[in-house]
Amino acid sequence: MKKLKLIVMIDVYLLLEMKMKIQQEGKEEVISAWYMDGSEEDQRLPHHKNPEEFISLDKLSELGILSWRLDADNYENDENLKRIREARGYSYVDICDVCPEKLPNYELKIKNFFEEHLHTDEEIRYCLEGSGYFDVRDQNDQWIRVAVKKGGMIVLPAGMYHRFTLDTDNYIKAMRLFVGEPVWTPYNRPHDHLPARKEYLDALSKKQAVEAN
Repeated sequence: MKKLKLIVMIDVYLLLEMKMKIQQEGKEEVISAWYMDGSEEDQRLPHHKNPEEFISLDKLSELGILSWRLDADNYENDENLKRIREARGYSYVDICDVCPEKLPNYELKIKNFFEEHLHTDEEIRYCLEGSGYFDVRDQNDQWIRVAVKKGGMIVLPAGMYHRFTLDTDNYIKAMRLFVGEPVWTPYNRPHDHLPARKEYLDALSKKQAVEAN
């Protein structure tokens, strides 16, 4: 049943990609990714390796991360956003500003966002203004930094370890989407025993086995 569900969700994603071909052109302009260095410097810096090691959005897709480029200036009436919400069941939406001036308890929340954690549901974020970094682990437990700018929308799968930080511009306005009522609970690493984590790793290994054949 879980394997069937995964296949269905992949098919839905591919169908959406075909319907949104125009909007996917130039997606790399608003979403980019690279392997991180091991520096302890300011988390808001890019943290590129030397030499830089960029990765493709196809690599993110292999890890279960979905992404789109949407019209952030018209998000209230964007038909492509409506199609995504309908296809994936995103019934709850809110918008938040993350910056020192607008986010209550800013320092504490930024610290919490940057703790490595997972959720038992998808994390869906759509950047309406500004920019930020979503760090995720690859199959070898290496950090990948995903930079998201205005117009970029990403979906991190349930069970994937990740963290978030602003970049040096210190501002992002993001839409948060959920299936049903929002679930905010982060499970800081290690929480490998959670079913969501086991299901994510199982889906990842099956996908890699299929691609290997």
